[in-house]
Amino acid sequence: MKFPHHNARRRRPQDRKTRLGALLAGAAAVTLALSGCAPAASGEGAKADIVVAIVANPQMKDAISLQDDFKAKHPDVNVKFVTLPENEARAKITASVATGGGEFDVVMISNYETQMWAKNGWIEDLQPMADATSGYDTADFIPTIKDALSYKGDMYSVPFYGESSFLVYREDLFKQAGLTMPAHPTWAEVSALAQKLNDPSKDFAGICLRGLAGWGEVMAPLDTVINTYGGQWFDKDWKARLDSPQVKSAVTDYVDLLQTAGQPGAATSGYGDCITRYSQGKAAMWYDATAMVSSIEDPSSSLVAGKSGYAPAPVKDTKSAGWLYSWSLAVPTTTKHKAAAWDFISWMTNKDYIKLVGNKIGWERVPPGSRQSTYEIPEYAKVAQAYAKPTLDAMYSATQETSMVNPVPYPGLQFVGIPEFQDLGTRVSQQVSAAIAGQKSVEDALKQAQLYAESIAQSYQQGGK
Repeated sequence: MKFPHHNARRRRPQDRKTRLGALLAGAAAVTLALSGCAPAASGEGAKADIVVAIVANPQMKDAISLQDDFKAKHPDVNVKFVTLPENEARAKITASVATGGGEFDVVMISNYETQMWAKNGWIEDLQPMADATSGYDTADFIPTIKDALSYKGDMYSVPFYGESSFLVYREDLFKQAGLTMPAHPTWAEVSALAQKLNDPSKDFAGICLRGLAGWGEVMAPLDTVINTYGGQWFDKDWKARLDSPQVKSAVTDYVDLLQTAGQPGAATSGYGDCITRYSQGKAAMWYDATAMVSSIEDPSSSLVAGKSGYAPAPVKDTKSAGWLYSWSLAVPTTTKHKAAAWDFISWMTNKDYIKLVGNKIGWERVPPGSRQSTYEIPEYAKVAQAYAKPTLDAMYSATQETSMVNPVPYPGLQFVGIPEFQDLGTRVSQQVSAAIAGQKSVEDALKQAQLYAESIAQSYQQGGK
């Protein structure tokens, strides 16, 4: 997805690099010493040992389980995986790539990092290698995802899977309770439904929502709520707006919903926990990433496969409210095994890999939202009948124009596309999680969040450094 350029005066490039370096310095000190992750040997020898840093989630575990196929096709490439929880992965990968640590030959990043890192010269331009790879077909990638992973027209990372967000709900339980999911639900309607279906005595939640601190955890769904309520992190003049009535209303409703009809321990509950809870029949609804379907519709591990319906992301004052995100693979410029790194990336993101997952593991497990051709495979179309169209509709409609009330000077829907957001988003998320846990009021949490945002806003405002 192409985002509007910033119109506000920006600080000097050297000042931004200095600030980014300062933000990363603390993380770098503790994250570069990765056990067993020594830099790759120099040169493209006959045997290439590459280290691949990926996020720990079900789709990535599937890729690891299919390594025999890669080894058969590339016997001279030996792959070692470093698998990390999402928050930890972001910190370690960012620290390594930004400081030129060289621990990794392939890194899993997202559309948040890709364009910024490409501009900084931290990752390789993958377009020439993609174009030279027979049958790879970058034109097959879903357009919004392809654009989001491109810089100056070239792809600098390629998608393993792409996602927007939607609301999954138990059709069978709704029917039993005489309830109907609206075609385009509002947050007020979702809250009312959650209250009716919530049953703490049976450890059953009316809804599951992320509450775990982390800019890629609780802030991902919450930011879409803030957007549709008319809130902003910063307005067009780069004034911090986290203390606005709209943001306060959005966060208050989110926190109240979790506290009255959400899962137990919500403040420490992230994407993985909600996958488990919903898949094991412990929640009536779940608002989150469209990529959830690979897990909750897998009959080998989910107790609710085939029992769910899918509705668009809940709204308040906008037409839509989803996000746009992709877990993608990139090559740091520090690698000494660029060709081998591309061999691995192209294996894990090509059309044949989609079919490999379908045939070996199950079509429910196919990484969704990356390639248009995936949705034309008869076997996948059959198992994805309930969620294929909702997934694609969500991804194609994930734009600022349809999902935000007020214009903003930054790219992103569930994130703010500036280098400082990893630190800022994490700090704000900690305040929100504390409110969810009942440790502080929403008002106090947002008062502190506003101070964090104001410190960043100064450097982007006209006349700032």
